Amino acid sequence: MTLRFAPYTERCKLADMILADPILLGIVERLGIRLGFGDATVGEICRRYGLSSELFLMICNVYSFDSYVPHVEGLGHKDLPHLMTYLRASHRYYSEVCFPRLHEHIHAMVALLDGADRQVIDRFWDDYQAEVDNHFAYEEDTVFAYIESLTRGGKPIDGYSIEQFGHNHSNIEDKLNDMKNIIIKYLSETSAMSERHAVLEDIFKIDTDLGRHTEIENRILIPLVEKLESNA
Repeated sequence: MTLRFAPYTERCKLADMILADPILLGIVERLGIRLGFGDATVGEICRRYGLSSELFLMICNVYSFDSYVPHVEGLGHKDLPHLMTYLRASHRYYSEVCFPRLHEHIHAMVALLDGADRQVIDRFWDDYQAEVDNHFAYEEDTVFAYIESLTRGGKPIDGYSIEQFGHNHSNIEDKLNDMKNIIIKYLSETSAMSERHAVLEDIFKIDTDLGRHTEIENRILIPLVEKLESNA
């Protein structure tokens, strides 16, 4: 959702922000903020949960405002654990909620397709699922582990830096766009219309969230880790 207002500030009431843009509900959940916070402002909520309000607002502004560009000058290494919590929770959300739901809808759609269309979708989904699994595994096991070592006072690894992650950071939402095109343009006009709509609705939601997730990694995580590497 793109809003036409100024970016959020510490003085904004969190409930008003969520009511204005429901996509922010996912951010609250991933950071462990429980509902029932009344009219508390962002600043009050962040102090209650020991979060950096600047980091929290950056994440929210990335999600709500297409034109917003985060700047990490005011963030420090103490913000990284909270950012990692958010990113890991996002991975769990995609792996445990979004993709299983999408797969369920794809299964219902495929059951109504003819043989040729069924093979195309099945093969495409299998390839995409493997790519997603590899993408998240690399981030969790290599990138995040490296960052957590740095936050504990470890030294940068010879031959590796967060810059390499930035150069090789793939967009797993690209193939979702391919699947949207296949379903909209090339499957038979007579087959599985309601099921196709359900699949497309899932893909559009995941695509939006993944795009914001990638932007947070590229524009907040990577610059913040580069600062930590330079100090180390």
